[in-house]
Amino acid sequence: MSVIRFVGQTSREAMRQVRESLGDDALILANRHTEQGVEILAMADDAVEGMTAAPAPSLAAPSTPPPSPAAAPALPTGEAAVDGQALHAMSEQLLREMQDMRTLLAREQTRHAPARDGRTRLKRLLREAGFGEALTDELLAALPAELDAAEGDDERPLAWLQRRLASRLAVLEEEEGFFAPPGIVSLVGPTGVGKTTTTAKLAARFVQRHGADRVALITTDSFRIGAHEQLRIYAEILGIPMHALAPDQPIDSLAPLLRGRRWVIIDTVGMSQRDHRIIEQIAQLQGGRVRVRMVLLLNAASQPETLEEVASRYGQAARAAGAELNDCLLTKQDEAGRLAPAIETVLRHGLRLAFVSHGQRVPEDLALADPRALAIQALATRSPLPLDEAPATPRPRATTSDLLGQGRRLSSALSGLRRGLAGVTDLEAAWDLTALPEELQAPRLDALLERAAEQQARVATLWAPRRPLKGRNWAMPDLGLDAHGHWLALPDLQHRQSAGPLNRLIRAEAEQGVRVHLLPGLPDAETWRWLTEGEGIWSSQVRAGQRVRHGGERRALSELAALATPATTVDARLRGQPCRVALSRLSVTAAPNPRREQGSETPLEAWFAELSDPESGDALGRRFWLTTCRHPEDAVPLLLRYLQAEGVTQQTRRAEERLVELLPARTRPELRLLLAAGIATQASHLEHIDDEAGQDLRAELLGLVGGRRRRRDTALLEALLTLFSARDAMRQLGAASVENIE
Repeated sequence: MSVIRFVGQTSREAMRQVRESLGDDALILANRHTEQGVEILAMADDAVEGMTAAPAPSLAAPSTPPPSPAAAPALPTGEAAVDGQALHAMSEQLLREMQDMRTLLAREQTRHAPARDGRTRLKRLLREAGFGEALTDELLAALPAELDAAEGDDERPLAWLQRRLASRLAVLEEEEGFFAPPGIVSLVGPTGVGKTTTTAKLAARFVQRHGADRVALITTDSFRIGAHEQLRIYAEILGIPMHALAPDQPIDSLAPLLRGRRWVIIDTVGMSQRDHRIIEQIAQLQGGRVRVRMVLLLNAASQPETLEEVASRYGQAARAAGAELNDCLLTKQDEAGRLAPAIETVLRHGLRLAFVSHGQRVPEDLALADPRALAIQALATRSPLPLDEAPATPRPRATTSDLLGQGRRLSSALSGLRRGLAGVTDLEAAWDLTALPEELQAPRLDALLERAAEQQARVATLWAPRRPLKGRNWAMPDLGLDAHGHWLALPDLQHRQSAGPLNRLIRAEAEQGVRVHLLPGLPDAETWRWLTEGEGIWSSQVRAGQRVRHGGERRALSELAALATPATTVDARLRGQPCRVALSRLSVTAAPNPRREQGSETPLEAWFAELSDPESGDALGRRFWLTTCRHPEDAVPLLLRYLQAEGVTQQTRRAEERLVELLPARTRPELRLLLAAGIATQASHLEHIDDEAGQDLRAELLGLVGGRRRRRDTALLEALLTLFSARDAMRQLGAASVENIE
């Protein structure tokens, strides 16, 4: 049906004609006032549905003949229907426009639909909060793969992002750390940032802690009318002296007036970040014999561009004057619409955030910076973006040279490792030995291993086979375990131990306090008797054909598996892949030489493990152990360490190959092997921990090597090697003291 024109004297009359001709569901396309009255263009609703379902006819196709006068409804006004050809062309145009509109609406719905993957949702959240694209990409580079796959309204990605952002903020751990060191503190910043009020707040806090007789105030503000009077009122209320420092007056000139004062606060004159006199002001403060600690005040309510300019210009002025500007304080938090720009400025310039000011009350409206609370607030205040952000593209694999410009990220990762893994500092010290001449490496390594042995609380040792690995001229070191079941960072090199298995075990118990021995196979008769007499805990991984006695008969373990009692099923990881371990146990007896020692066999527990893929259920293999440990809750963690060690051995081989490339050629082979095994054990530990701190640390490391890497032992090993080699490169460039790499 074509478009029909209706004309009436009034709108009511024209609409009556439409209803009589096309019904109540007619579609009104247009209306206007003409000389004849009110004109309405309309068409039936079913015609609209027919045109939408059918493809739009081409303009080049022969036009449909216009409807005959008989087919067209009579117009009450007596006017004939408009030209059929023109109406048909109008119909085609309307149809195309309606189809284009439907396509546009569908596209808009798709574009504004919530993203399902975690990375895209978090990127949009960060951008809406006000964080820049560079920092957004840097934060999300460490997103764990399991959170990237989270869908819907899963709160875990947001909780991770809050932790991630909070961990990047360097803050004052406790208030006493700011007030305890005696000296002079100068508050610097642009006009109107709140320096005078903040000076009063800090002075009041110090008076509360140490008394009024040990603090003094200094002002350099001789520009603002009444500036001295405002600070003097605060000083009188607190009962502390206040002194004025002229622009050309050195700070040392006030030394006689400040004698006996432990803490001095300087309220500087506010200067625009574009004022060239900033350097002169800082040089005046740093020109005396006493070092002045500077704190930059940032207005949380300022625009991002202003905050960036303030931090940059004041930092440059401090360096030009030979001073350091490491601390900052956020003011006017209560006035800030968004907190993200201020936090990003603090992060970008590597400043330590000491306090946050959130009001005019002295001293109540000043709080120690809480990184978690600031991260939550920054992410909670957002402004919707007009368009969705493009998904983050995978980043290429990083190299050591790429990381040289990312000192703060490197420092953050190293700090996380030191907090989360015991013994990382020993690995760093061992790596540092590779830079020494070869003749100095051996004695320094002796001293390092001796010191580490005294500090490490070793409770168990997983003994490696006493033979070189296939294709290598070295044997796998023995791995130590602490009281929590974590691998120790520095393993025991085999060639440094006593000869004979029994002597090694005796030394481990006498010198290291080891009471649990995880053996690679059954001990010989002499060692067996010593272990039995000592009543210590030991276990051995054995073959399926190992024969033991059960029910009065000697049978292979593979034959006895069907008789074992199911104990537990645990999810673990085997050589970098998820693995489900179904464990069962059976009481047996055995002896090192049952034919000669029949009747004197040792009661043992036989453990059986069925390994399978947790997703497909495919079998991955079987394992068998014999142990003296009677309690399943104690035995299971020990047996799982055997599975972890399978991955550590392969990782040590891979790490040793990489270290040949990364370390100097003069590095002693034993030192290289020690580092390879140590880094491999730490990669294994990182792979297996599943708490929030471990998850964040794992993601931080994987983010360093770039790309959206899965949780794999090989990726973690490569990340640790990259981290250590980049740390070494930065130390050689002399950037360690600046970036806290030492």
